[in-house]
Amino acid sequence: MSGISVVVPTLGRPSLTALLTALAAGEPAPGPVEFLVVDDRPAAAEELPVPAGIDVKVLTGRAAGPAAARNVGWQAATHEWVAFLDDDVLPDPDWLSTLHDDLTGAGPEVGGVQGNLRVPLPGDRRPTDWERVTAALADGAWITADMAYRRSALAATGGFDERLPRAFREDAELAYRVRRAGFALVKGARTVTHPVRPEDRWISVRTQRGNADDALLRHLYGRDWRERLEIPPGRRRRHVTVTAAGALAVALAVTAALTRRRPVVTAAAAAAAFWAAGTAEFAAARIKPGPGDAREVTTMVLTSAAIPPVATVHWLRGWARWRGAVPVEPRR
Repeated sequence: MSGISVVVPTLGRPSLTALLTALAAGEPAPGPVEFLVVDDRPAAAEELPVPAGIDVKVLTGRAAGPAAARNVGWQAATHEWVAFLDDDVLPDPDWLSTLHDDLTGAGPEVGGVQGNLRVPLPGDRRPTDWERVTAALADGAWITADMAYRRSALAATGGFDERLPRAFREDAELAYRVRRAGFALVKGARTVTHPVRPEDRWISVRTQRGNADDALLRHLYGRDWRERLEIPPGRRRRHVTVTAAGALAVALAVTAALTRRRPVVTAAAAAAAFWAAGTAEFAAARIKPGPGDAREVTTMVLTSAAIPPVATVHWLRGWARWRGAVPVEPRR
């Protein structure tokens, strides 16, 4: 193995400094390593700060999301193996040397080697919903928080699909195409820590934008897209059903107010009860494993009412936008 290119896309978060400092202070790899940081900040007015003690080449991204930024990185890489790290992880002290061992031990049929992810959770209470969502990354398949690919595998598949603009599904989608191209993917021994970043109570609602990306994947890979991409089942059907019940309840309530017809009033009450039951079930499922404090319970109740309609709207938006979409073609 001639060497390794380490690619880190970033929006300039302070955690980037800690990541690069850890790489500089850790055990070196036996062979050559280049560090490529893709500055994906929109309209960055200042130069990206890079800590001393590590030789980093900063590339300019297009502010089009992590998939596009990673494509900028691997296309500029000079080595056959390209290791991707997210800018909010902290590599173990032996990460570079263990990465070298992982890749040296990969046979010619192996196109990618995944690292291990550690998510620290509080020891004095049960985790919040957001902490559990972050912790689930540790069980994710082929996530690019720490994932190395052969450059030839990336070229053979066209790299990351830039139509997936978020840090969501773009890694699973690439992994599927790499395997479909005939490469094997394996787990390595190296480890990074992924802290839970602070977020406000509405983060679970904002992340529903990813449903538009799910619609793209449904168009690309059919009804069994989750099984193909190794993505766990979701709650889309329940969200659609609860949203439809809520919309029907509102429409019938307006009609009842105008007509004062008892059957319409009864139907409106039934639809509202169905919506309330569905929302309560969703909230209870999220509250039960959590810490149970007043703030968390309030957050779960509020967001459990908001998530189904927001998720449904984003899914419909993506479904309309991506009709006729086809998978990414190899780069020539």
